[in-house]
Amino acid sequence: MTPSEPAAHLAQLNVATLLHPLDDPRVAPFVEMLDPVNAAADSAPGFVWRLVEDGAADATGLRPAGENVIVNLSVWENQEALWDFAYRSGHLDVMRRRRDWFERHVEAHLVLWWVPAGHLPTVGEALERLADLRTHGPSPRAFTFASSYTAAEAAGHLPA
Repeated sequence: MTPSEPAAHLAQLNVATLLHPLDDPRVAPFVEMLDPVNAAADSAPGFVWRLVEDGAADATGLRPAGENVIVNLSVWENQEALWDFAYRSGHLDVMRRRRDWFERHVEAHLVLWWVPAGHLPTVGEALERLADLRTHGPSPRAFTFASSYTAAEAAGHLPA
């Protein structure tokens, strides 16, 4: 980062459509992994913030994308930190079993975008970025791991 470039962090949203309600025994293994995986995220290098419901340890009670859709919204210092957590930690065990608990998505279910350091994205902002990715495909405004952009490339698309 050069002195003229603003400091930026990487925001991510992923949505997952439950096959069964969270209190269904078939989803119990996922629910049992929530606390350990969230604790691992909270202490992971490069972790900045994650969405939690008021008075709860996670965001599974929030349903802004539909009654059977859970959301995960977090902010990371950079893409490498998020990648390491997602694919090189206990989180990978959850991802490997996701078909046991969640429907297969036919459209994008994960979106990444850059935010100014210190900015905490709202759920509305995150869902708008996901809609942008679904409608227009990857761009510096909304992208994926497979089609990523740098913070410098996205500088014109940072939220105020």
